[in-house]
Amino acid sequence: MTTKTNDPTSAAAIRPVHVIGGGLAGSEATWALATRGVPVVLHEMRPVRTTEAHHGDRLGELVCSNSLRSDDTETNAVGVLHAELRACGSLVMRAADAHQVPAGGALAVDREGFAAAITAELEQHPLVEIRREEIAGLPDPAWDSVIVASGPLTSPALAEAIGGLTGEAELAFFDAIAPIVHFDSVDMSIAWMQSRYDKAGPGGTGADYLNCPMDKDQYEAFVDALLAGDKVSFKDWEASTPYFDGCLPVEVMAERGRETLRHGPMKPVGLTNAHRPEVKPYAVVQLRQDNAFGTLWNLVGFQTKLKHAEQVRVFRMIPGLEQAEFARLGGLHRNTYLHSPKLLDGVLRLKSEPRLRFAGQITGCEGYVESAAIGHLAGRFAAAELLGRVPVAPPTTTAMGALLGHVTGGHLDESDEEREAGKPRAFQPMNVNFGLFPPIEAPKTKDGRRLRGTEKTVEKKRAMAARARADLAAWNAAEVGEPV
Repeated sequence: MTTKTNDPTSAAAIRPVHVIGGGLAGSEATWALATRGVPVVLHEMRPVRTTEAHHGDRLGELVCSNSLRSDDTETNAVGVLHAELRACGSLVMRAADAHQVPAGGALAVDREGFAAAITAELEQHPLVEIRREEIAGLPDPAWDSVIVASGPLTSPALAEAIGGLTGEAELAFFDAIAPIVHFDSVDMSIAWMQSRYDKAGPGGTGADYLNCPMDKDQYEAFVDALLAGDKVSFKDWEASTPYFDGCLPVEVMAERGRETLRHGPMKPVGLTNAHRPEVKPYAVVQLRQDNAFGTLWNLVGFQTKLKHAEQVRVFRMIPGLEQAEFARLGGLHRNTYLHSPKLLDGVLRLKSEPRLRFAGQITGCEGYVESAAIGHLAGRFAAAELLGRVPVAPPTTTAMGALLGHVTGGHLDESDEEREAGKPRAFQPMNVNFGLFPPIEAPKTKDGRRLRGTEKTVEKKRAMAARARADLAAWNAAEVGEPV
């Protein structure tokens, strides 16, 4: 990767870019700018103003799971995105790799060490100034270049100002957080250590998850308790706000059918009870390591809107967690995002006011790594302009390009019939996936035989990943565009 040298003399001639928000997107955008010789003022409102989900004031704090999901760079789109960000010199991926904890095939991190590393890197960079303040309205008109990376928990004042500027009705969904338990409160005479199908991932051994088994009666009683549990009530203005399907509360999944959890986060496949190998569990609750010491574990897929007392009561029904001590209980928060395909251009500028760029979850991408990727691109695009170059988006055949395409143009507008019927298609947040990539033909076998079924699907993914690597390398080598 080609980068500009951090020469304060040359940087002094460049007006700073103002980045609003010190989450993953804002931190990554700041890093992409500073490592290209562009000065940055990073505005983070914590601890002056807190949010419903954050617990501290470090940059890059993870507010939900500690997992950056699959690190499979061959057959998983998230893993491909990991590899692309690493190739681009991502600060988020560097911190994640340095603070990973075992998690099977996933890349999970010690959240405290991860955030501390990001904060330290940005605090120490000579071209980065961090201001702890809330931007309570539209950015100062004197700021020539601004990246709004305020995230899904954008402060009400800023959200209202953005809404007034764009003329768009606010779009929002609910996101929920899973509980974390202390390892030494888990009954290991019932629970056992195993990754699904014994798969070992980065830093893992193949026995990286805690597993709590349920028989049919226990499962049915648990579902009944979830459905009957006392839940956080919505305010009137929140009643019609949809959830994001990738982060549904566990009780909402249960409401969709009694078997939904057994085919989702509680599926028993690929697991054998070490205490009773002859008995196939009817359902299994998995816990993933949450810190480097292995003292904290989170309930995988157990985001919840149950009230705190109910969480303790209901989740202690899980075999092995009868005496569980909770380091953090689950919660619910409201996320905000733009109708980005309509409002943003191909390099993330607001069409009505191009000095403003948007990055991260507020653009309608979903997920930690996706937010970092869009932040990285916003930083590179802004740097290109300030360094006298034309910003060039990555090819849509790459994970970064495919995700950018979804944010800036991948949404299907409603048909005339849908519009007349008053049923427009809503732009929805999305994680990176191979469905966003341009299609590719599955390679044939050496003897010319066409692949079918699962084998065909896997090989198509491998081919997409290989194409992405090659195309990303070519784009990355050219940096951000040709001179104006």
